[in-house]
Amino acid sequence: LIKVSRFEIQLKYNLQLLILEAEPKFPTVVPARDFDPARDAARIDTAIKTKGVDEQTIIDILTRRSCEQRKEIAFEYERYAKKDLVVALKGALSGSLEALMLGLMKSTAEYDASELKASMKGLGTDEETLIEIVCSRSNEEMMVIKRVYKDMFKKELEKDVAGDTSGNFAKLLLALVETRRDEPSNVIDYVKIDEDARCLYEAGVKRKGTDVATWISIMSQRSVPHLQKVFERYKSYSPYDMKESIRKEVKGDLEKSFLTLVECFENKQLYFANRLSEAMKSKGAKEKVVTRIMVSRCEVDLMRIRTEFKRQHKRSLYQTIAEHTKGDYQKALLSLCGGDD
Repeated sequence: LIKVSRFEIQLKYNLQLLILEAEPKFPTVVPARDFDPARDAARIDTAIKTKGVDEQTIIDILTRRSCEQRKEIAFEYERYAKKDLVVALKGALSGSLEALMLGLMKSTAEYDASELKASMKGLGTDEETLIEIVCSRSNEEMMVIKRVYKDMFKKELEKDVAGDTSGNFAKLLLALVETRRDEPSNVIDYVKIDEDARCLYEAGVKRKGTDVATWISIMSQRSVPHLQKVFERYKSYSPYDMKESIRKEVKGDLEKSFLTLVECFENKQLYFANRLSEAMKSKGAKEKVVTRIMVSRCEVDLMRIRTEFKRQHKRSLYQTIAEHTKGDYQKALLSLCGGDD
């Protein structure tokens, strides 16, 4: 029975990986060599039972194992300690460190799905989280998130988004969640690039009032390389670049969403680097944002986010984390960061 369960864990995880293999990865967290899940599980059990909890051991193990390995540790832990590892971690840890460690116990798609669910739960919507995740994930990532979301919450992500947002903001998010974006092509269609650039201009800056529907359809359906060329071409029609045009034409959550999209099309890793910088600079570091980006990107592209961070902010992500966070939470973040630049 145990073998079947472990096989199922492995199979489910591999299926998620296969779908996401389309994009090259630049992770800071990679599978540990000489991995022994039973030994790790026993060490975590001892760390949790230690008087005052040995957080350092828990951090050392969970931040330096891949998601797949963490799932195996959880499996062994349940066999060894006769209880669920997530429940045990909840009892042993608190605050930002607890949120970070529990995040690591989910796959990237499970984590994104649970963050989306939390952003739409109860009174009021956490639009910032909703915008960050929906506007920055690739088609492939969003397809997996939708499937995992349904598995976890027995509801369609589209339905929850539609029920929690309204107006053009809802229309844009739903268009992105529907994953209708074209696949990148080897053929550059200059006519189409010119046409889309002109359409964006005529739907916005050129007229009184904005034809938001045109903006939504172009930005949610065209491939990313195509859109990069469209924004370049756009400058030959408009006195403003695309981001300036968005700021002039729309406001509120819709403005934030369009800006996030354009920033991610132009350089997704720079977008995340800037989000991390802002979150850490703000009074009482926005730990939720920092945790979410570090957990959700550590096995995807955090290495490249680090590079962009250093290039843009003239100091390393590692130094910035060390300066703006403290305690065990800081230790865990620095470990996920995977080194100084």
